Amino acid sequence: MRHAMIMAGGAGTRLWPMSRRDEPKQLLKFIQDKKSGGQVSLLSLAARRLEGLVSVERRLICTSENYRSVIRRDLPDFSDDRILGEPVGRDTVNAVAFGAAVLAKKDPNAIFAVLTADHIIEPDEIFKARMDLAFRLVEQDPRRFVTFAIKPTYPATGFGYVQRGAPIRDIDDATSKDGQPLAYRVERFVEKPDLARAQAYVQSGEFGWNSGMFVWKAQAVLDCLKKYKPESHAGVMEIASAWGTRDQKAVIDRVYPTLPKISVDYGMMEPVAAAIKQGDRTFSIATVEMDVRWLDVGSWPSYAQTVEADASGNRVAGSGKGMVVNGRNNLVVAGAGGKLVALLGCDDMVVVDTPEATLVMPRSKAEDLKLLHSQVEDRLK
Repeated sequence: MRHAMIMAGGAGTRLWPMSRRDEPKQLLKFIQDKKSGGQVSLLSLAARRLEGLVSVERRLICTSENYRSVIRRDLPDFSDDRILGEPVGRDTVNAVAFGAAVLAKKDPNAIFAVLTADHIIEPDEIFKARMDLAFRLVEQDPRRFVTFAIKPTYPATGFGYVQRGAPIRDIDDATSKDGQPLAYRVERFVEKPDLARAQAYVQSGEFGWNSGMFVWKAQAVLDCLKKYKPESHAGVMEIASAWGTRDQKAVIDRVYPTLPKISVDYGMMEPVAAAIKQGDRTFSIATVEMDVRWLDVGSWPSYAQTVEADASGNRVAGSGKGMVVNGRNNLVVAGAGGKLVALLGCDDMVVVDTPEATLVMPRSKAEDLKLLHSQVEDRLK
């Protein structure tokens, strides 16, 4: 059966001071909802994206145990047993392994999509069509891992890249409206490049941004981990054996912090890709073109793209009051409290006001926010 898991455990430090340890970016209701007109969380948008793809009872969220109560309030359809609470973050390979082990115990034939909780993806109908294609690719070959490549809109140095290989043609509805293939074998994965290499990748037309989303069979994930990351495999299998028993929480709290911290790309995708080049056909990797608007809401400049701009390029958001006079290309996020946040004669600034902290910085310094965050007193993180 088809299942899905949303990974929602990130800290979101580059969206400080709104994104905080107790309420990180994926749980903040600060995204304008085009359907309701209100403010919604990135996590709720990710859950909504699954409607019509995977039924509610077959959806999981993997997140910090500390966020469980906030998620239950935001998404009451997710029962406690479908929220996989990590006592500590151990990177994405262990989140995926956790989900795979729990799903395989319930449904040995489970195929599941892994989605992120920090992206804007539009339009929904194309997203769902590409997800359906990925599910069908895994149903056709249960040892196949499917990733999604986003068509680059600029030579980004902050994303990994996927290079397409030969097209996969032996499956229905695998071409775009203009007849181009949508599914390919993967030639290689490339980590975040420098600008010159990123420019070359984009110009070649052979590369897409690695979206961090996947579709695969749960048992195949576990078999892969047993081969390449046996410590993670042993740990999550111990957790799965206690799942649904009174020892469940104690086992998770004891075992999960011991799992080696590593990403999906390093822990699974790169070893499998290297093995394929050596002639090992235990697993295969495909990529599906995700030809959508894809926005990684990971910084204040990227968040600004979710806010409507005035004629001067200024964007004002938040539940409070903000204004800009004689300025251009500013972002003002005014928090609750009734205080007016006003900018006069400023260009290319980011001002974020909350009851406990106010951030003022040039847009060009957004990538340095982690440095500031590391020096903020602990109670404000």
